[in-house]
Amino acid sequence: MPVRTSRVVSFDDLRDLLTATGARLRDAVPLAELTTLRVGGPATVAECASTDALVATVRELDAAGIPVLLIAGGSNLLIADDGFDGVVVRIATEGVEIVGDPDRGEVAECSVIAEAGANWDAVVAATVEAGYGGLECLSGIPGSAGATPVQNVGAYGVEVASLLRRVRLLDRATGEIRWVEPAELGFGYRTSILKHSAAAVVLAVEFALRADGSSAPLGYRELANALGAAEGESRPAALVREAVLRLRAGKGMVLDAADHDTWSAGSFFTNPVIPDADVAAVRAAIASHVGPDVAVPTFPAENGVKFSAGWLIERAGFAKGFPGEGSPARLSTKHTLALTNRGAATATDLVTLARRVRDGVAERFGIRLEPEPVTVGVSL
Repeated sequence: MPVRTSRVVSFDDLRDLLTATGARLRDAVPLAELTTLRVGGPATVAECASTDALVATVRELDAAGIPVLLIAGGSNLLIADDGFDGVVVRIATEGVEIVGDPDRGEVAECSVIAEAGANWDAVVAATVEAGYGGLECLSGIPGSAGATPVQNVGAYGVEVASLLRRVRLLDRATGEIRWVEPAELGFGYRTSILKHSAAAVVLAVEFALRADGSSAPLGYRELANALGAAEGESRPAALVREAVLRLRAGKGMVLDAADHDTWSAGSFFTNPVIPDADVAAVRAAIASHVGPDVAVPTFPAENGVKFSAGWLIERAGFAKGFPGEGSPARLSTKHTLALTNRGAATATDLVTLARRVRDGVAERFGIRLEPEPVTVGVSL
């Protein structure tokens, strides 16, 4: 990787540097405008509407040693109130192509290729409207297509890792562009080798589709019940998408400018996976506070047991809407796993609330919750 040395570069110098790249340069842009949490201070933004512009811009900035922050949908970012001392490269590529046999042959022959900046829910909608299945359980998730493999986005029993065919990456150290197979991306629960790493830029993604228009097998009880199906069954992708959107909207998880419960980064904490050796002690700690007869929601996980972060937060004393009316940053009024901006919150307000919730759960149950969003210029 090129060494990034922080230095002051004038806007005029940046404009000269990036003239030939095709990027559109803007100065002193409030980053709150580019994130779903709607917080973040000012920065210079280079908007790239084509993959060629994106590659050229990143290469020029890297060669000049100028710090780079990549933003597309901005749905998983918590950026400091001071902004970013470098250049924000806004990924605004939007191409979507569905590749499939018009006679609807083998499922393996059907896929969708989306450029990194394409709106993710629009990608899902396009595949469902074209009569293909596979992505419907990931409906309504805010953000861009290129961000989905970075943190192995998942919902309603489906993860990106199980659907992804390949990712097109720009290697920032070598300048090489190539398609990468899922096995190379080190997927885990809400993570991959791309997360918290500046080594590569996602340029495009390709996902497998189901040619017959059926959904992925329903692996989440709430969704299966909403569709009157048994877990493991499939339903038409269009029906599943409608159900997913209803469920997410009911939890404030579908973007709506008029609803401050959606001014969030989605689930702020990941569900903690407790190693098998520690599960008994955690269960004992929970029982001592909530009682031995209270059912504790858990899920199987590799080398351990996954506990519900939202359940732990609520049982630790943090109710929906905490800390209450008048607070600029609050837990969602619809569920306790989202931290929300009520209209005037700062990054500092959100960090303060996140620490309070995290520390309260740790004190009560001995479990340290890990944040899901990527932080820029702030520490949790």
